Amino acid sequence: MADPSSYRPKPGQIPDSPGVYRFRDEYRRVIYVGKAKSLRQRLSSYFQDLANLHPRTRTMVTTAASVEWTVVSTEVEALQLEYTWIKEYDPRFNVKYRDDKSYPYLAVTLNEEYPRVRVMRGAKKKGVRYFGPYGQAWAIRETVDLMLRVFPVRTCSAGVFKRSAQIGRPCLLGYIGKCSAPCVGRVSPEEHRELAEEFCDFMAGRTGAYIRRLEKSMQEAAEEMEYERAARLRDDIDALKRAMEKSAVVLADATDADLIALAEDELEAAVQIFHVRGGRVRGQRGWVTDKVENVDSAALVEHALQQLYGEESGDAVPKEVLVPALPDPVEPVQQWLTERRGSNVSLRIPQRGDKKDLMATVQRNAQQALALHKTKRASDLTTRSRALEEIAQALGLDSVPLRIECFDISHLQGDDVVASMVVFEDGLARKSEYRRFQIKTFEGQDDVRAMHEVIGRRFRRYLQEKQQTGEWDEETPAGEDTRPAAGPTAGPATDSTVASPDEVAPAATGPIDEEGRPKRFAYPPQLVVVDGGQPQVAAAQRALSELGIDDVAVCGLAKRLEEVWVPDEDDPVVLPRSSEGLYLLQRVRDEAHRFAIAYQRNKRGKRLKAGPLDSVPGLGESRRQALLKHFGSVKRLRAARIEDICEVPGIGRKTAETIAAALAGAAPPAPAVNTATGEIIEDDATPPAALSSERGQEP
Repeated sequence: MADPSSYRPKPGQIPDSPGVYRFRDEYRRVIYVGKAKSLRQRLSSYFQDLANLHPRTRTMVTTAASVEWTVVSTEVEALQLEYTWIKEYDPRFNVKYRDDKSYPYLAVTLNEEYPRVRVMRGAKKKGVRYFGPYGQAWAIRETVDLMLRVFPVRTCSAGVFKRSAQIGRPCLLGYIGKCSAPCVGRVSPEEHRELAEEFCDFMAGRTGAYIRRLEKSMQEAAEEMEYERAARLRDDIDALKRAMEKSAVVLADATDADLIALAEDELEAAVQIFHVRGGRVRGQRGWVTDKVENVDSAALVEHALQQLYGEESGDAVPKEVLVPALPDPVEPVQQWLTERRGSNVSLRIPQRGDKKDLMATVQRNAQQALALHKTKRASDLTTRSRALEEIAQALGLDSVPLRIECFDISHLQGDDVVASMVVFEDGLARKSEYRRFQIKTFEGQDDVRAMHEVIGRRFRRYLQEKQQTGEWDEETPAGEDTRPAAGPTAGPATDSTVASPDEVAPAATGPIDEEGRPKRFAYPPQLVVVDGGQPQVAAAQRALSELGIDDVAVCGLAKRLEEVWVPDEDDPVVLPRSSEGLYLLQRVRDEAHRFAIAYQRNKRGKRLKAGPLDSVPGLGESRRQALLKHFGSVKRLRAARIEDICEVPGIGRKTAETIAAALAGAAPPAPAVNTATGEIIEDDATPPAALSSERGQEP
């Protein structure tokens, strides 16, 4: 690891002007390329105290052994030179978008004497007109098949073309009218090129004028009683309209634009691009990248623009580029795009209307692409095995943690404090063993104390159930919760959780109960992960130590810098940015966070909707509905005698006394007022159906 001060330029040596800089390692390999409006200010920011640098930046400057720069005249030149050097050197610490697949294009080879329409992939060639990219090659072939009826351009290979010219007989497409057969001289090279250019104009979006011209020709043929020609033109128009219907109109003003959207997390980012030409989506593509350097959304957008248009020029750069965030500064990027197109390019964020709605669609595609990428990565057995091995090595474990449990605390400004426990076995989520907790021993906001309580309760249950199975016969540790585990029908105050209906109960992986179900807390993890830093890790370790458990490893993942904290260590464990182990820990932590927030929101919603009858012990939903249906409103129920309440089916005298006492102690709600007339609305006229809401209050 190099000391950045060993290669830091001398004061005043760095020029205060725009330029591009390169960091090299000890082997003279370029590891990072960047640009700056002021080289002096930008490079000075790398040579500050390492503790103040982002971990990724810190790794880069300690890997580097030298830095050099090139001064340019403008920021636009710096942008172009940065893109050129990134392509040339492929530096390891720069964001590099990689295609998640090779997208096919519809290409017209205008650089040949007889232009050919074909499907092409890979690098673009000079003199070839491209349309797309398309999601699937068959979509291109279907479109071409419809259009060849109107534009019979050559589609055959060079070998087929040459063979037909030698024998003087065209191929099948020439006989059925889907090729003008230039191979046998039916059309001249100039006429065939004109057909190809008309094909390109139609694909570029200039469709309306051409269809109107065909319709006019059809009417003229019909008036001249050339019905066969009119029928042919009618079929041509239908074919073109069917080809146009394959790409629906999304922008009514026939806009030419590219829409770029991002979906990102701390480690990766996905980019989706929709190419709109003539108001229709003509192509789509997507990339995924590792966030090797410390970049925000604006910087990711700038990198995407470089990737998209670095090799393009002319009409390939649209008049309008819509993005989720503008590069900072935006002027050099916009000027660079304008130079590549040859005319003005608008780079902006859509604010309203159809363009904003379409941007939301592109954003959803980006989120789905990122989720699919992560799913593919997580489902790979080799990748999961490597991730578990990296975690074991980083934490110094004797074996890989086949079962990982992660805990997270969630609350809203100290109210409705809850916790979640998620389980990953062999690197995969085991949702049927997720658990959720309510914090019972205190009120208010104290994540460290809450973490201590939850870890303690979880492992007290583990020791208790282990003792019941006969696997552990020592005396119960002091402070152990000896209450029996709550059954499946436990209320919200228990430590139970409710699995989603589509989740399947797992096979028994530990001790089982009398009915063959796995005991809820009897299977211990090899690793406990907490969402937080050093304080939360210390609290979790203290809870385990108090119970005498010393065979379960503990670590914490701090979200801000993705640092892994272990007990009794002053410095965190920093896993490499590309580590599969870090990726797995992040997935576990994020899943615990999601599960905790979902429970906390559900709990808060129930509390806000709770009425006076909800606090009556032993009174379930069915009997609450029966009471409201019998009396018509809570107000009438509050005024009723105990004998009247006992008349409701299922309500005994003891329950009736409890209900009367609860309603007497609850303050009646303020009367409802009609805001139009100012009248107080009497609840006597309110139908019972309106009183069956969860609030249980008078309207």
